[in-house]
Amino acid sequence: MYKDIATPTRTKEILDKYGFSFKKSLGQNFLIDPNILHRIVDFAEISERSGVIEIGPGIGALTEHLARRAKKVVAFEIDQRLLPILEDTLSPYSNVSVIHQDILKADVGKVISEEFTDVEEVMIVANLPYYVTTPIIMKLLTDRLPIRGMVVMLQKEVADRMAAKPGTKDYGSLTIAVQYYTNAETVMNVPRTVFIPKPNVDSAIIRLTKLDQPAVPVKDESFFFTVVRASFGQRRKTILNNLISQLPNGKERKGQIEKALQQANIDPQRRGETLTIAEFASLSDCLYDIFQQEA
Repeated sequence: MYKDIATPTRTKEILDKYGFSFKKSLGQNFLIDPNILHRIVDFAEISERSGVIEIGPGIGALTEHLARRAKKVVAFEIDQRLLPILEDTLSPYSNVSVIHQDILKADVGKVISEEFTDVEEVMIVANLPYYVTTPIIMKLLTDRLPIRGMVVMLQKEVADRMAAKPGTKDYGSLTIAVQYYTNAETVMNVPRTVFIPKPNVDSAIIRLTKLDQPAVPVKDESFFFTVVRASFGQRRKTILNNLISQLPNGKERKGQIEKALQQANIDPQRRGETLTIAEFASLSDCLYDIFQQEA
């Protein structure tokens, strides 16, 4: 049995061997608690039928746990200095391949179709660098990948926003964007003490299970998200005032915006954070129809 990478002693040994220093700009925080890694793999329900995409494998702590359970693991690593380390630490696992690329620039769909021909399902599992968590998750969701879902570790505050319910302080445009594509649940909080270096924030593990269809049908997806973002423009403003100030030509379109709110049965004095995703869909469709008539 191989020694786990994710213990303080073994991690220090590996870092010392390669003279590795952490780059703050890459948001590198390595996990040093094997129990948490077990839990992540459990939450993702990885089996010998699964293919896994990992983002930011670091020195391979989570990668090895995934490799022990999955049929195949493909890890994207942006930091060239980690490639020889990963080659060493992951040498016992023939079912892992590492791609030296920025996930935000990668054609992940192509990688899935080429690398996972003999698996039954694909999951994305990662301890994400905090400074690019949201762009990474949004890219992976909007790319409409053939995946079952994601289990990712991220900043607790961001996880709270993704899994929030209407009417709470965490509920916002990010909530709607994530819950449009997935069922989002925070499955575990993780203290900062289990990383080196220790981050300044607490972390959480979130499970995003992809929906077969978006949560609500809408006439125009990009317009729907424009309306959602506009509705949260300034949290203290009413939905009417936000739409007037945030939508293109909102001031001139005040009458049409009021009409759409009325048609969607939404009190113009409500605030964006009180609307459900279904109410946003209804509002966006009403606005879309009225704006189209005027065009």
